[in-house]
Formats: sequence, structure tokens, C-alpha cells
Amino acid sequence: MPLSQLCTAIVDCEHKTAPKSADGAGYPLIRTSDIGRGRLDVTHAHRVDAAAYEAWTRRAVPQPGDLILAREAPVGNVAIVMSDSEPVLGQRTVLIRPNEELVDARYLTYRLLCSDIQYWMNAVANGATVPHLNVEDIRSLPVPSLPPLVEQQEIGTTLSAFDDLIENNRRRIEILEEMARLLYREWFIHFRYPGHENVELVDSDLGPIPASWEVAQIAEAFDTVGGGTPSKEVEDYWLDGEVHWFTPTDLTRAGSAFAFESGLKITELGLRKSSARLFPAGSVMMTSRATVGVVSIVTCEACTNQGFITCVPCERMPSSYIYFWLRENVDLFLSLAGGATFKELRKSTLRDLPIPVPAAEQMKAFEAHVGPMMTLIKNLLRQNDVLRAARDLLLPRLVSGELDVSALDLELEVVQV
Repeated sequence: MPLSQLCTAIVDCEHKTAPKSADGAGYPLIRTSDIGRGRLDVTHAHRVDAAAYEAWTRRAVPQPGDLILAREAPVGNVAIVMSDSEPVLGQRTVLIRPNEELVDARYLTYRLLCSDIQYWMNAVANGATVPHLNVEDIRSLPVPSLPPLVEQQEIGTTLSAFDDLIENNRRRIEILEEMARLLYREWFIHFRYPGHENVELVDSDLGPIPASWEVAQIAEAFDTVGGGTPSKEVEDYWLDGEVHWFTPTDLTRAGSAFAFESGLKITELGLRKSSARLFPAGSVMMTSRATVGVVSIVTCEACTNQGFITCVPCERMPSSYIYFWLRENVDLFLSLAGGATFKELRKSTLRDLPIPVPAAEQMKAFEAHVGPMMTLIKNLLRQNDVLRAARDLLLPRLVSGELDVSALDLELEVVQV
């Protein structure tokens, strides 16, 4: 039956840009990039004030159990509105309100994410530049026959348990990153590390610093590595490649402190025949073209395309210190980036910059505090990858009836933060 017969409302968004709140607080404005596979991620969402909220929700106020669908970029992503959010529909989104007497909201969320419906949405999407779904297409979207409501609820609850744990892990990661960042700032920007009361500040090229610290150029402090792209016309450079080759999209899509897998891999021959250079696990990659300043620590030996500057840690400069120093200085990098078509930070420009080099005892103590936090962040990110894979494996089998939900014996414990 068409989707419209399973819903009490399908409401289009306002076709204009909502004004962001002046102080960055308020209600989350949901753009297509904030719609995940099943859940909203408002971590980086723009915020609107009460006046904008009232104006942008006059057609419909999103309620817990509603779905928000991306009509464009990417077509078909859909997420359920949870009880702890008061979202506003951004451009290119649609609100779907399921009829709770006919369909379970969580089940419908996952059913819309199945490959058959995703294929249909992408097939009917139109647009000369960017494919997009029309609201009438969404209303007429064919939904295959549904199991009984009780079974829908069981399937929705089962799959939602994975997303609950993923979301819980995401929040823990967010808290851990903030704790580590604040510790970095406290120790290395405000100089309030243990024992700082007895340390004299002296003048340097960066202003006053503790007397036991130094200032060095990046080129002296640690190695930096550029990247390159093997010719796409030579199949032997790419076919069955095993060398991780990162592009900026890998980092912007993941948006995490650690990078595990590159979207593309090259061969050893492709590596040798290009300007790409291998660097070790633990190196800190930073995008340096177009989108400047996205930073991630790689967990495996890898290389990149030319859109990166990669910093290789050493005993004097561990990866966590480099990571947070880069994060703190993104605005500086943006101001130094040039280019008429797109921004680019040159490797030579970065290598000429001064960086504070704390005393070995402070660096060792910082690692002792932050190291376990970063390890836990890395483990939680890996756990989320495993949970997503398991959920996506179960999804088509449960909704198709191939797998009986009552036969599952899952033990997923959600640890509260």
C-alpha cells in the first residue's frame, strides 16, 4: 500500500533557510546531514531560537515517534524523533507521522531503510544537478505488506536496541573527547598543570611559556607527510589493493577522532608509482584542501591523496598532543590557507609554524591521563562499527520474515553515562 495510507500526516519542510540563533543555543534545525540511518545526530546541527521554532513548525510540530526523511543529499536517509529532542525541519526534509494503529514507528523507520525501498526512492528521484524526491512521490511510496502490529513492535524494539547502544556509545565518546580537550587546554594553553604554581613563565615567540618548555618549528618537532593519487587509468594501481588510501571524504563522513578504514585502497605498485607516502599507525591526518582542518588519528599504516598533511608522532610529540594542538588551531590554518578556487594550506606553511614543546614530565603525565581516554574512544568507535554491521545484517532478514524475531537471543546492555 502507499505510505500515505499508513500515516496520519506527511508534511514538507519550509522552502527557505531558517535563521540561526545568535548564541548557538536553541532548537536543533535538522538538515539532511543530521539524518542518520535510524537516528538523528544533532551534534553539529544549527540551532534556532523560539521565534524561528514557532515559525518553522506552523505546518507540523515534530513529535516523538515521527520520522524525518531526507528528500535530497542523500535521498532516503530517515530517522525517528526521540523523546529528548525538539527538532525543526530544515530544507529538503519531510516529516512522516505514522498511524500508530497500523504501523509501529520504529519498524517503519527500519523498513524504509531496507534496500528495496531505498532503491525505489533513488530510482524515482529526479533533478538535473542533485537528485531529489518530490513529496507526492513520498506519499505514493509503495510499502510491502506488513506483519501484525505486535510483530512489528518486536522487530522495532530489537533493531532499536542496537541503535540505543550506538547512541549511548556516541554520547560517551563525546564526553570523553570533551574531557580530553579541556585537559589539554588547562595544561597547555592556560598552563595550569600539576605543580605549575612553582614554575616561572618566560618570554617566547608564542608569548609567555613555562621556563622548562621550548618553542620549535613544526619541521623540527615532528615529520609531516603529503599525499598523492595513482593514475586512475592504470588498473594495476587499484585492483585488489590492500594499502589504505584516505581521501578527505573518509574523514568528513566519519567525523571521529580515529580513522579505521579508507573507502579506497591502492596496490603496492600504485603506492610506488605515485607521490603518496606511507605513514605509521598513530599518525595524525589533517585535511588541507577545500575543507581545511578535519583531523583524525589513523589506526593502521596508510597513505592519503594530496588533500592532506599528515603529522607523524614521535617520543617528544605523541599523537594525542598533536591531535589536540591541530584541533585548537584550525582557525589559524584557515586564515593561512590560500587559493582562488578552493582553500589550501600548504605543507611548507604548516612546517614553518611554531609549536610549544612542553617538558617531558608534563607530556608524560598528560599521556598518562589522556591515553586511556583516547583508547576508550577508539574501542567505542570500533564497537559502534560492529553494532551497525550486526544491525544491518539483521534488518533485511527480520523485516522479510526470513528470521523469526522471537527466535533471537540477544543480550545488548545499554550502559548509561
